[in-house]
Amino acid sequence: MIKNLRGVPYHIEISGTGKPLLLLHGFTGSLNAWRFLKSSMEKHVQLIGVDIIGHGRSGSPADPQRYTMEETARDLRDLIGQLHLARTDVLGYSMGGRLALSFAMLHPECVGRLMLESASPGLRTRQEREDRRLHDGKLAEKIRIEGIHPFVDFWENIPLFQTQKKLPADRRQSVRDGRLANSVQGLACSLRGMGTGSQPSWWDQLHRFTRPVLLITGKEDAKFCRIAAEMEKQLQYAAWTVIPNAGHNTHLEQPAEFIRAVHHFLLDTNELPKV
Repeated sequence: MIKNLRGVPYHIEISGTGKPLLLLHGFTGSLNAWRFLKSSMEKHVQLIGVDIIGHGRSGSPADPQRYTMEETARDLRDLIGQLHLARTDVLGYSMGGRLALSFAMLHPECVGRLMLESASPGLRTRQEREDRRLHDGKLAEKIRIEGIHPFVDFWENIPLFQTQKKLPADRRQSVRDGRLANSVQGLACSLRGMGTGSQPSWWDQLHRFTRPVLLITGKEDAKFCRIAAEMEKQLQYAAWTVIPNAGHNTHLEQPAEFIRAVHHFLLDTNELPKV
């Protein structure tokens, strides 16, 4: 279905029954990334998949400022209202994890349990953020000048995704096809508006967040394991799961282990505070 969220058309898919779970994919992805959850979770959870602004079948406005974390979090708040939900659990991967955390920090009344896969609270210093904005701006120009195919060729070969080369060819091709289905304008504006350097840094506010949080990282993703270790220390109610034989995208590389971690966190709540 298409939902108009504050003037932008968003592609949404809803399936299953039970507590709602909002699903937020990574950069160059779409809600298709979460289809593997359906067979095991839709009997217990209402899955709400969203193509994030600039991705998939959602709108791709020309103004990068429409893509900021603040603006997109307001879109998600509008979606929760249109679906007549008091609140929802949220699961986000990478860029979607940064968006999930930003949504939770900006609109905590909308969020129950929060699951962050290979995500960060942003960058601590102004200089780090400025350097990253310049880097993301160059990537955005690369997309505009060269087009989607050369950018995807580049993107799937960055060090962050090297462990995915161990996957079967058909699964790697499926991910590639999804990336290629995006638009030049959508990805370029997403980098400029929603990139790590453009988003707020939440490091100094993590200790104030009172919802239960699950951090998920792949054992072979050293950078995001370090980030998760720091986040776990600062969050009030945090659990951290490290998935073996996986890099940055744990749900792609080890889906069964990923499902077990999410299922346990959402449904076995004896050790978690009530929300």
